[in-house]
Amino acid sequence: MNREKALEILHQYLHTENLVKHSFAVEAVMKALAERLQPDKVEEWSIAGLLHDLDADLVDYRKYPEKHGPKTVELLKQHNFGNEEMYHAILAHNKATGTEAESNFDKALYAADPITGFITAIALVYPDKKLSSVKVKSITKRMNELRFAAGADRDAMRSIEKVGIPFVEFAELSLKAMTAIADQLGL
Repeated sequence: MNREKALEILHQYLHTENLVKHSFAVEAVMKALAERLQPDKVEEWSIAGLLHDLDADLVDYRKYPEKHGPKTVELLKQHNFGNEEMYHAILAHNKATGTEAESNFDKALYAADPITGFITAIALVYPDKKLSSVKVKSITKRMNELRFAAGADRDAMRSIEKVGIPFVEFAELSLKAMTAIADQLGL
């Protein structure tokens, strides 16, 4: 597995600009999580973050939520890309597939996916619309405002605690990871 090939695959199937940015954000957060939890798997975890929504432009996941994930795995297998651990994590990031998040890899991707959108939503309410304006305290405070970014799965974000990372540390790790690629995210 290498990132160059992953990017080639990403751009072959994913064309919606915001989904591509989301993919980069999840990649950054997964890299930071791997560095903390499993340093020998940084590339694998990062690439899973990058490719986890590969099927998002191909599957109407609002109408057929159970197809989101399995189609990504099918595409990756067609390219002989990835491994069983990565496939399982991609399937487990979407509860509609019926795949349980079992490993730390699975749990990390499940939590990383929604926090990137949540942090982006927070940045977008600031006048400058920049990640540099977002503070960890804003993230933790907004978690309790259920009408803010109502579609963000707060339980999934909080589930990071199952791997031994307190939510406030996860918020900080995620914000730092995303801020490091702010230009790429347009934030």
